[in-house]
Amino acid sequence: MKTEIEKVLTMVQEGKVDAEKASELIEVLKNRESGGGPSSKPTAYADKTLKIRVVSADNDNVSVNLPIKLIKVLLKAGHNIAGNIPQSEKYVKDLDIDVLIEAIDNELDGQIVDVKSADGDTVSVFIE
Repeated sequence: MKTEIEKVLTMVQEGKVDAEKASELIEVLKNRESGGGPSSKPTAYADKTLKIRVVSADNDNVSVNLPIKLIKVLLKAGHNIAGNIPQSEKYVKDLDIDVLIEAIDNELDGQIVDVKSADGDTVSVFIE
């Protein structure tokens, strides 16, 4: 478990996750280690959806909904494919897909990303 917590802390240092998400990930890791599971949720986690919302000041809006059931497969396949394309390799080489898959396995829920640019563009990624 120590190695996983170090990975989470490294992600915080690199700005890949904020302190709140890191705290949630570490709590999930501790629960897994102690044999406790995540708190029961009213909806089965596999039935939830990863939602990505981009709202642009120029009205170039994006809305993507992906079932959690597909996320693990897409993460692995997409990372492997992107890692083999020279133009995209630099963007995914330091991305630790295993940490993301671990978060899904441990039923991470709620807001994951919330970015607001100076131009008024917003990006939100969440699971619900």
